Amino acid sequence: MIRISRAIENDRPGTDSEREIYRQYNYSNTIARNDVELEKAEKLFDAVDLHSGIDSTLLILQHRLSATENSPEIRAIREYGNLPLITCYPSQLNQVFLNIINNAIDAIRHNPECSQEPEIRICTEACDRERIRIAIANTDSTILPRIQSRIFEPFFTTKSVGRGTGLGLFVSYSIVQKHGGILKVRSHPKAGTEFEIILPHECA
Repeated sequence: MIRISRAIENDRPGTDSEREIYRQYNYSNTIARNDVELEKAEKLFDAVDLHSGIDSTLLILQHRLSATENSPEIRAIREYGNLPLITCYPSQLNQVFLNIINNAIDAIRHNPECSQEPEIRICTEACDRERIRIAIANTDSTILPRIQSRIFEPFFTTKSVGRGTGLGLFVSYSIVQKHGGILKVRSHPKAGTEFEIILPHECA
C-alpha cells in the first residue's frame, strides 16, 4: 500500500488495479475520519436557532464573499422566516451550510458569464407544524442534469485536481439524512441553482 500511495503521489501511472485499491483505501480512511468527527458532534445535541448557525457560517466565509481583483463581491441575501428552535446536532448542520455555500461561491467565481452583482440567497420558512425549509440559491451557476443525478455521490466532483475532494455534498447529504431530513438540488439555465433542505422540528 505504501508503494501504491507513493506512486500516485508522485504522479506515476501505476496499474489500474493499484489505483482502484488506493481509491478504496482512501475512501475507507475518509469515511472513518468523518464518522469520528460526527461521533464527537453527537455529544452536542441541542435545541438551537438555525439562523445563528447560518450567520456564523457566513461570517466564516466573509473573506470568500468579498470582492477580489478579478471577481465582484458576492452578496449574501438573508430572507429569514419565523422558525422554531430546532433540536439537532448544530455543528453538523453548520457543516452542511458551510459546504453548500462554499460550493455556490466556487461555482460563481469560476463562471465566466457571472453577473457583476452575484448573489447567494438564503431563505428559511416553516413548512408546517413539523418541518422547516432552508433554501440556498444563486442565479449565476447551473448544474447539468447528468451531474445533478450524481452530485451527492462520494468523491464525485467537477473541480480540477487539488481543488476539491468530492466529499462535501456527500457528507452534507448524509448529515441531513441522519437528522431525518431531505437534501435536494434543482438547477435550470435561466433560474440558477437551489439546494433545498427540509428538516423536522425534532431531528432524529
